[in-house]
Amino acid sequence: MNFLLKAATVIDPSSPFHHQTVDILIENGIIKDIDALLEVSENVEEIKLHNLHVSKGWFDSSVSYGEPGYEERETIENGLFVAAKSGFTGIALNPNTLPITDTSASVGFLKGKSSQNAVSLYPIGALTVKSEGVDLAELYDMQQAGAIAFGDYKKAIQNPNLLKIALLYAQNFDGLVLSYPQDNNIAGKGMVHEEEQSTLLGLKGIPALAEELQISRDLFLLEYTGGKLHIPTISTAKSVQLIREAKAKGLQVTCSVSAHHLYLTDQELSSFDTNYKVLPPLRTQKDIEALLEGIKDGTIDMVTSDHQPIDIEHKKVEFDNAKYGTIGLESTFGILNSILSLEQTINVLTSGRDVFKVENLSIDKGNKANLSLFNPKGTTTFSLDHVLSTSKNSAFLGKEITGNVYGVISNGKGII
Repeated sequence: MNFLLKAATVIDPSSPFHHQTVDILIENGIIKDIDALLEVSENVEEIKLHNLHVSKGWFDSSVSYGEPGYEERETIENGLFVAAKSGFTGIALNPNTLPITDTSASVGFLKGKSSQNAVSLYPIGALTVKSEGVDLAELYDMQQAGAIAFGDYKKAIQNPNLLKIALLYAQNFDGLVLSYPQDNNIAGKGMVHEEEQSTLLGLKGIPALAEELQISRDLFLLEYTGGKLHIPTISTAKSVQLIREAKAKGLQVTCSVSAHHLYLTDQELSSFDTNYKVLPPLRTQKDIEALLEGIKDGTIDMVTSDHQPIDIEHKKVEFDNAKYGTIGLESTFGILNSILSLEQTINVLTSGRDVFKVENLSIDKGNKANLSLFNPKGTTTFSLDHVLSTSKNSAFLGKEITGNVYGVISNGKGII
């Protein structure tokens, strides 16, 4: 398909057209021309949208669907459509499927299932066989099949020697190791943040210490082994400080934070709404302020939706029995755009591409078109009407968001 974007404001500091309002001609997936005014020609679809802004395609470093094994939660086909309508041209898919993505064959299945789509799917391979934390999975073979990183989703590596070996081994092929930050011995049977609110509600708590101890351990191991470590979805003020200090030492450590940990606190739990049951648990306003500061000074490398569809049978139950997780693709831009500047929002939605080594092209003539289309203005209340996912477990229902997403142009296709 060929497209002509009319009067599009470019938000891309790496582009010579940054902050300019231009027409963008895309032919066969390539940006053919950019100018103040371009004429529509035959076989070109003209796209004129209110207050149209474009940026480099957004990348989400932590997305779960369900397929294979849990298709009732979300299929790959619908999940990629949701991602496109939410502005994401690339997603890293977590290995929490059935079977677990721990072989080159399972990585190949995901790549094949998602090919020919506007949104690029990048599998994350499990770090250990069946994500059981006992034996390393076939990391190199999975990388050769298309895996971009290795980690056990929401499962901490309790054996420090296993993580040490993984960090050493992955250096042979420049692999990126993920380590979920939770010491299970400290977390115990906790479900929410351990502080005043958990006591008032009578819910077992997970102290911030559980996250911070694990991060401290992992950073010591990284300093010893070298290699590259990514710590997904940090949530506490002390975690930010620990990673800030590690980066100052020159360690190759990166981290992400979920959008809901930048916006929601444990005060939401008073409703006992299971959509707020997430891992890590929602923390305090003090933690949010530290996380936002971490974004502004570059300690936190990226923001993820941490999109995790859970079917109603496993969410609309007693709080103790409900599964962890919230969907987030549809709401991430609107939430971030409410609390960060537009340029900060775009930066944290695209910076993960460099960390995970996926294509990251600026908006310029001759480059592939990998674009997110959006309007940063206007406020609305996020409701079920905004939810395109099969599962509806959003923690943001009823919250105010800023701006709206039109869609994407990527891989020679447009979903708008």
